[in-house]
Amino acid sequence: MQFHLVGGTGLPIVDAHHHLFDDADDRLAELWGRRSLLATDYADLLGGHPDVVATVVVEGHTRYRTSGPEHLRPVGETEFLAGQADGRIAAAIVGAADLRRGTAVREVLEAHLTAAPGRFRGIRQAALWDEDPAVLGGLFRFPPHLYADSAFRAGFAELEPLGLSFDAFVLAPQLDDVVDLARAFPGTRIVLDHLGNPVGIGRHAGRTAAEFPAWRASMAELARCPSVAVKMSGLGTFLSGSPSYRADPPVRAEVLASEWRPWVEETIELFGADRVLFGSNLPTDAVGSFTTICTAYQRITAGCSDPERRALFSGTAAAVYGLDLDLVEPAEPACGPHPGRAKGSWRSCS
Repeated sequence: MQFHLVGGTGLPIVDAHHHLFDDADDRLAELWGRRSLLATDYADLLGGHPDVVATVVVEGHTRYRTSGPEHLRPVGETEFLAGQADGRIAAAIVGAADLRRGTAVREVLEAHLTAAPGRFRGIRQAALWDEDPAVLGGLFRFPPHLYADSAFRAGFAELEPLGLSFDAFVLAPQLDDVVDLARAFPGTRIVLDHLGNPVGIGRHAGRTAAEFPAWRASMAELARCPSVAVKMSGLGTFLSGSPSYRADPPVRAEVLASEWRPWVEETIELFGADRVLFGSNLPTDAVGSFTTICTAYQRITAGCSDPERRALFSGTAAAVYGLDLDLVEPAEPACGPHPGRAKGSWRSCS
């Protein structure tokens, strides 16, 4: 299918990371601030934004099957999301599976593909962990170094033969686990969610500047793995420790741009625009409307060329998730480390 820019005069946008859900449990309802977010609700959050040409919806542990084999129950979420899809919303779906099933996970992956033909693109399996339990507060319960687990890797090996990608969901101190995974499986597309999730709460509170160099060093290693792309998203969650989270009234886009600029600029510098893609992370990024969030990232990237911005906001997502966007031109050499561009020369905004 092809998606066209209709009625807009601005930059074409693919929202490469958002959630849809129904009847969320208490834990997730608290995180999201609501029990349900259907496609019609998400369209309302877009506010009629004319430049959004397609979206990628990512698993959120919703509408699992309530009967049948336990390992196949996450397929119910993909069935639900496929039912929510319209001409642009949920053009691509990233679902859930426990890759620790090893080679047996192939059945689950094939069931996902059958549940959403033409839309199912990959798996996300969270591995969030921190030595300080206050950081996650019991919201996520995963063992350390999940991505190094031998059973997980046996399941991970089933992705590439089916043409599926993997969304990696970790905290910044865990980035080296993603580096190791990418080096072990160079043929599998890995998409790092949320700029690697810098953390500003728990033991990390007040240490944003001190921990930035370690984050950058790990991102630099990850950038050396050509199979890895990064989502420019997720900086507006509770993990940030920012006063902008659920601020009342919500802060302006320029405030968010000022907060987020260091991580976004360094990521684009390291990976280039053709390996970075925008996502709103709604409703988890509770820092304002879709327009506010998108505008913040657009302000940060104002120094990029037009082809580079088209890559950041639609072209890279189209390439990563297999979307047919005929309006997007291939990006020129990206606003990152390439011949002819001085380091940081694209950063024209203060």
